[in-house]
Amino acid sequence: MLFDVDGTLVDSNYLHVYAWQRAFAEQNVPVDAWRIHRSIGMDGSTLVNDLSGGVDSEMQERLSELHGQHYRDVAGFLRPLPGARALLRHVTELGLQVVLASSAPESELALLREVLDCDDVVAHVTNSGDVDTAKPQPDIVEVALERAGVTAEQAVFIGDAVWDVEACVRAEVPCIGVLTGGAGRDELRHAGAIDVFEDPRELLDKISETRLMELATSPSRM
Repeated sequence: MLFDVDGTLVDSNYLHVYAWQRAFAEQNVPVDAWRIHRSIGMDGSTLVNDLSGGVDSEMQERLSELHGQHYRDVAGFLRPLPGARALLRHVTELGLQVVLASSAPESELALLREVLDCDDVVAHVTNSGDVDTAKPQPDIVEVALERAGVTAEQAVFIGDAVWDVEACVRAEVPCIGVLTGGAGRDELRHAGAIDVFEDPRELLDKISETRLMELATSPSRM
């Protein structure tokens, strides 16, 4: 089981919107908040380039630094999403590996893991340093598969953003969407999600109806 973390297991997306909005404003790069929200979950460099209209590399680095600074300032508001911890623990009880397939920077991921407080059931972790370009490119998903030692057919990804789904489609990994990042049900379905649930709690409640249970009961695992 491959899990995105930002917006999927931890309620962080709107804090990212705030942090990016502050960063852009301080560098006199006007960007509407809704446009930022639509880009959350995308590779950071791609996000900055798309929203800024293509600033130079020095400005990109400065904007990323400012985002990180403002994000850390509001990290006290981070909370696990409903059912997130219980879902991770149940997946482990089913005999499946839990992999945090995140493309967040290592420093930000450390904050998320502290809030989630489930490292005891996490088998493997990825972060932005593992790839040159993150979602919607499939690289981070492929790294997660390699670390778990499984094929795309032996995995399912859980994510909240269209970018998660697009990365999974490219990696040929089934993706289950959750609405906790702010993307709509139809958007996630259109991007290629095989199922969409309101939050991790609803996914946990209906897990017997999902591809997760198929993996857990697969004859190849018996």
